Amino acid sequence: MSTTGKINVQTENIFPIIKKFLYSDHEIFLRELVSNATDATQKLKALASMGEAKGDLGDLKIEVVLDKAAKTLTIKDKGLGMTAEEIEKYITQIAFSGAEEFVNQYKDKVDKNVVIGHFGLGFYSAFMVAKKVEIFSLSFKEGSKAVRWECDGSPDYTIEEVDTKKERGTSIVLHIADDSEEFLEDSRIQTLLTKYCKFLPVEIVFGTKSSWVPTGEKDEKGHEKEEEIQVENIINNPVPLWIKKPADLKEEDYKAFYRELYPMQFEEPLFHIHMNVDYPFNLTGVLYFPKLSNKFEAPKDRIQLYSNQVFVTDNVENIVPDFLTMLRGVIDSPDIPLNVSRSYLQADSNVKKISAHITKKVADKLEDLFKKERTDFEAKWDDIKIFVQYGMISDEKFYEKAVKFALLKNTDNKAFTFEEYNAHVKPNQTDKDNKVVYLYATNIDEQHTYIDAAKSRGYDILLMDSPLDAHYINHLESKLDNVQFVRVDSDTVEKLIKKDEVQVSKLTEEEQNTLKPIVEGVVAKEKYTVIFESLSETDSPMLITRPEFMRRMKDMQAMGGGGGMNFYGSMPDMYNLVVNANHPLISKILVEKDAKVQSQLAKQAADLAMLSQGLLKGEELTKFIKRSVEMIN
Repeated sequence: MSTTGKINVQTENIFPIIKKFLYSDHEIFLRELVSNATDATQKLKALASMGEAKGDLGDLKIEVVLDKAAKTLTIKDKGLGMTAEEIEKYITQIAFSGAEEFVNQYKDKVDKNVVIGHFGLGFYSAFMVAKKVEIFSLSFKEGSKAVRWECDGSPDYTIEEVDTKKERGTSIVLHIADDSEEFLEDSRIQTLLTKYCKFLPVEIVFGTKSSWVPTGEKDEKGHEKEEEIQVENIINNPVPLWIKKPADLKEEDYKAFYRELYPMQFEEPLFHIHMNVDYPFNLTGVLYFPKLSNKFEAPKDRIQLYSNQVFVTDNVENIVPDFLTMLRGVIDSPDIPLNVSRSYLQADSNVKKISAHITKKVADKLEDLFKKERTDFEAKWDDIKIFVQYGMISDEKFYEKAVKFALLKNTDNKAFTFEEYNAHVKPNQTDKDNKVVYLYATNIDEQHTYIDAAKSRGYDILLMDSPLDAHYINHLESKLDNVQFVRVDSDTVEKLIKKDEVQVSKLTEEEQNTLKPIVEGVVAKEKYTVIFESLSETDSPMLITRPEFMRRMKDMQAMGGGGGMNFYGSMPDMYNLVVNANHPLISKILVEKDAKVQSQLAKQAADLAMLSQGLLKGEELTKFIKRSVEMIN
């Protein structure tokens, strides 16, 4: 006996609307259908454990079968199955009430991030790729008859009893549409199953694969013979590491799972965090710290988000704080509302709680490592520094925790906590206004002259070579009490930390005014400002300094500072050419009678200053070398 029916939908052409707007990506249909099959299987297991499903459950694997000749893709499960009445209820009534709601809500303005599970429409994702769908189902209930349901994408459907299906469970047969024949390729289906179903809790079979097994015989060299056989191609790992108890796992298990998640990553992670929360929300997962080195870039292998082991997305920006997206691993939570728009996600209270919890777990892990294994933590600091800095800049709660374990490293590669460093430099690096000055360099080789001069005064110099440091330094100055950061080449060594004592100049003001146009004549006036300073005789005759404020603003703009920083970014580079009024060479230039020699000496001293800052290039560098050779001769 067969019956026909009409789905009660007032909106005309509902299937074209569903097909066009249901998902931003049609490939999601396979996730929905295999997830439904998994649910049916898991529910049967639950009923059996309660004694409500009788008999041997048998093999519960889900099969995905591709028939290129018939142009069909079939998803078979051995789960609960459905009666004719249940198909009528769940497929043609409840789901289509959801379809009508979907169409009414989104026919004029479609949010591309909507996922149809929100409307109970998982099954109908099939019509995005199929011109006709059949359901063959036999319920686990005693005395049930097998039924077949068919719909061609119109509001008309047919349902009938059949005797061809003998096994409990449901088979969904998709007759693939002409514009979706990519889903008849084995490689496409394999890729999608691996992407979306890799950790589903029921084994999923897709065809067969080759395997080599020992035959029990040996060849003439005594080696065990093997033969190739075909075995089931099991797509997934039904018991992924994150659902296991940490107490049952070893370090090697975590490393092996990392390789399973990211097979193309050859570097091992630095350490991991295993999360397992069941109150006030459900959250499991494992996060790994990769070696980030000194780079600030978009993550290639991102955190994967799952809901009850079903892959949802690796775009987790709205679920975890931005700085945590630099990590890798898995987060699994059924409490994150995955089927609504991102703007809703950002406002959802559960998402905020989960985000805060993950942030706390990460901070706690880092603090614990610092306290228990400081030497190892210091060794790994350069690999996690940029992550910690980004977190401290962007997340207040993380900053409050991280201030206890964040490190500062000096140019001698010695590491300090903030508290330790302040105590280390305060006696010698407090200026006349009682502010503690933290001197820093961004490149030891390029700024070696300045570092050497500062060290000769007994100063300590930090190495701040992260691409985030311009923002980070600004942030720390707003947080740390009475501290100022000053780059070691931003001024002469006497002025880096302003003290009360004043160095006496050997040149009078009149002599300086005589020398100034001579020096200005050998440099580009639009780029260099000539100033005289009373430095030590042992310091360089001329130095290039770059004012701290302007340089820092340009650095921040280059890293993506906003608003008014664009103004600084568009300004040309400006430098001070500092003439050491107390150096013997400067006195020699002053008294030199030959204007050509006088200019040559001034040019040589200015070029040496530029050379020390990497500013002498191209033709000017060639001329400097030739001039130097001539002067030696």
